[in-house]
Amino acid sequence: MKTVVILGASDKPERYSNKVLLLLVKQGYAVVPVHPTLDTISGIPVARELSAVTPGPDVLTVYVNPERSTSLMAEIIALAPTVAIFNPGTENEILESALIEGGTRVIRACSLVLLTTGRFGSVIALKPADSIK
Repeated sequence: MKTVVILGASDKPERYSNKVLLLLVKQGYAVVPVHPTLDTISGIPVARELSAVTPGPDVLTVYVNPERSTSLMAEIIALAPTVAIFNPGTENEILESALIEGGTRVIRACSLVLLTTGRFGSVIALKPADSIK
């Protein structure tokens, strides 16, 4: 079972990060939502910070703005995900470059679109040299 960390997870049903969380669970992924003030989302325990997440998840999908991800850069790099997906509006050149340098595959795409079109699994299975920007 692949593990997906959702940075910026939300308990609000209208938010894309919430829709993605529910779809990931429905499709059989292990999900680790990360949010600084929530305890659970749809019954799933929430990590309050990235340092509480076991390093080396299969995927990190980012739903925080570039300013916030920059402030979390050291924690994101230490997380060492195999793949990092930067959803629209979350792109962060400096962080993306640092992740690629550390061996993480970086993809700029909408996780929700990837999931609803059945392409999530194949996109996260790309080889490291196939980072999509």
